[in-house]
Amino acid sequence: MLEARRILLIVAGGIAAYKSLDLIRRLRERGAAVRVVMTAAAQRFVTPLAAAALSGDKVYDDLFSLTDESEMGHLRLAQDADLVIVAPATADLLARMAAGMADDLAATALLATDRPVLVAPAMNTRMWQHPAMRENLARLEARGVRRVGPGAGKLAEGESGVGRMAEPMEIVVAAEAILAGGGALKGWRALVTSGPTYEPIDPVRFIANRSSGKQGHAIAAALARSGAATVLVSGPTVEPDPPGVTVVRIGTAREMLAACERALPVDVAVCAAAVADWGVEAAPQKLKKDGAPPQLRLVENPDILARLGAVGNLRPRLVVGFAAETENLIANAAAKRVRKNCDWILANDVSAASGTFGGDRNTIHLVTAAGVEDWPPLSKREVAERLARRVADELAREVAE
Repeated sequence: MLEARRILLIVAGGIAAYKSLDLIRRLRERGAAVRVVMTAAAQRFVTPLAAAALSGDKVYDDLFSLTDESEMGHLRLAQDADLVIVAPATADLLARMAAGMADDLAATALLATDRPVLVAPAMNTRMWQHPAMRENLARLEARGVRRVGPGAGKLAEGESGVGRMAEPMEIVVAAEAILAGGGALKGWRALVTSGPTYEPIDPVRFIANRSSGKQGHAIAAALARSGAATVLVSGPTVEPDPPGVTVVRIGTAREMLAACERALPVDVAVCAAAVADWGVEAAPQKLKKDGAPPQLRLVENPDILARLGAVGNLRPRLVVGFAAETENLIANAAAKRVRKNCDWILANDVSAASGTFGGDRNTIHLVTAAGVEDWPPLSKREVAERLARRVADELAREVAE
């Protein structure tokens, strides 16, 4: 909760500014006092009147306002807060933050504050991927600025990609974790696998699957927001690196296993990756078409979940796997939990009709030794947050016992 906490919300100019109104409401529902600074561009998307009505306080927008200086000078505005949130954080404002500029009230307040700063970037995918943006983010994160999002999905321009501002509740959860001193998983270590693996046939071709990595990346981000020191071992995916997470990129199943073993010991391992069951004895040169299909010799890949469930003294306290099934969902998942010696299995339907692979929603059935818990249909981010809470509860229970 954010009871009696003081939040300075800086709203920059982008279409995602409309979400800032819901963010104000969510923050106040949790007991926070919210004071809002709006850039001139932000006021083209939402009005100061709307923000003031929701926050219960006046909105500040003018660096040179004599009235504002007599009531609440910009230096005090920067200091009279427990946390500064920038949502949306546009490419322009992030660049000015990185450069240390103070050319309007928003930038000046950010330069003058010594409080924690949380940014929620929102911009076009090409801007997000630009080298200048990556450099600006690296500079800000090196200064201790925290980040939540952006997510992937439909953008305002009609395109799809990474650049969507995090949803208001994601920002609230991140704010609560920062102000709680790290969250419920502070001091614990987590390992997450995500995405597909690519098993080469020759130097050009490979065998893979349809996993997007969305669920695994969301889980790593949720664990990190809850305070866990999190390592994400990811196969090839276009998902952005979750903030505050150590990311190890791999290609094949064997590379994923090696990366996981290097990450041990950890307290919890969540195997969300769709690891190829079989690899190929790869040809050293590109296979040529000669009228007959090539004969591929398959070799069994290592079972990463089973290995983590049976590593002796290095076994994590909690080993969580996924059972992506197209039929007999619960029965197959329950059998897999026992066979792989893991504590929990998250069973989900990945048949074509489910839209799970590559989609933004998931329907989970949590299978444990105690039975099956059916979760309602949720976004993948909501699944991740719910799982992070369950992990924290389970680790706390183990310690108490």
